[in-house]
Amino acid sequence: FPPAVFPLSCVVQNYSWGKVGLESEVAKLVASADPLVQIQPDQPYAELWMGTHPRGDALIRDNRIPQKTLGQWIADNPACLGAKVKDAFQGHLPFLFKVLSVNTALSVQAHPNKELAAKLHAQFPEHYPDANHKPEMAIALTPFEGMCGFRPVEEIVSFLQNVPELRALIGEVAAEQLERSGSDDPRGVSAALRVCFTRLMKSEKKFFVDQLNMLVKRISQEAAEGKDTSGSNGELLLRLHSQYPGDIGCFTIYFLNLVRLEPGEAMFLGANEPHAYLHGDCVEVMACSDNTVRAGLTPKFIDVLTLCEMLNYTPAPSSSKILPATQSQLDPHVYLYDPPVPDFTIMRIEIPASIKLYLISAMDSASILLVIQGTAVGTSTAAASEMSLRRGSVLFVSANESISLHLSSPEGMLLFRACCLL
Repeated sequence: FPPAVFPLSCVVQNYSWGKVGLESEVAKLVASADPLVQIQPDQPYAELWMGTHPRGDALIRDNRIPQKTLGQWIADNPACLGAKVKDAFQGHLPFLFKVLSVNTALSVQAHPNKELAAKLHAQFPEHYPDANHKPEMAIALTPFEGMCGFRPVEEIVSFLQNVPELRALIGEVAAEQLERSGSDDPRGVSAALRVCFTRLMKSEKKFFVDQLNMLVKRISQEAAEGKDTSGSNGELLLRLHSQYPGDIGCFTIYFLNLVRLEPGEAMFLGANEPHAYLHGDCVEVMACSDNTVRAGLTPKFIDVLTLCEMLNYTPAPSSSKILPATQSQLDPHVYLYDPPVPDFTIMRIEIPASIKLYLISAMDSASILLVIQGTAVGTSTAAASEMSLRRGSVLFVSANESISLHLSSPEGMLLFRACCLL
């Protein structure tokens, strides 16, 4: 039999928002996994892609395997996905697993549901490269900050009352409509929120730049005088404005929740949920798609009309965006992050230092395993030879294959495993 468990060498994306040099978790993982890699101290290391995406198909590090990349190997051996996954996702790995190291904010964006994705792809294939939806989930590796979903209405109304520059952009009529909308009428609230957000995002460039400059000047003066600027969300405004001066995205902080994750906490982003990662390192898993509708904090193509039409305008507190991990019933060392979509699940595996032999159990799905800390030798009946695992190692594990880990590190191990539990 050809090996069905093997190490991968994964593609790094050097997007400009990434952390630089060895400040980046992506760079640290890559350097640890392969000591021959030269990390450039002034280069951003933004994302590590672990999967079969055509713009970053992982290389197979096993010279007994004729195929060069994971995508080619799965195409030739689709049974490795597991029977259910293979049938449900037409012989493709349904998820893309990533590590992100975020230094400056990513664009304010949302990902379409399947119906909208198909329509956008048919109309504008150059901007929307496939017809799939793209739900995603991020799990913090270091303290992580992002914006996600619309804030409770009372928070937005409070900003409308404290930030005259915001109120000027939205206009008195729309602002009053939101202030009057009652919690007993959720459809009315969503309609008012849609009008306010759309008016903001479509405001005339010169007008919003003037208002933004006035706001930044005012908050800078207040901060210099030692005043509390939290009623205007001052600290975040100045930070985003320094990263993207004159960008409409700076005003979205008054509409979207700020979500802070501690290491091990997760955030799930469903279709049509507005979001923007701000800072920190995380592992992320998503459906295999590149469809992103952007509207600010970016130099890329923006599609304000589509974004404002598609968003989910349901206000909710930031705590509702955090997806709790549940301890596995079968193995106390495994914590499951199981989102409300079928495409992916992540397991966090924490092996204490007292355990010297640990079995990564077989499951009816292909999976990708990433080592965050610790060292071990892995053996499997489906692997060609023993595999030395250390921080940054990435393994592909075919369905129904298990791996024995012989731990050799005094600090135990932390691993993440992405899979598809149908």
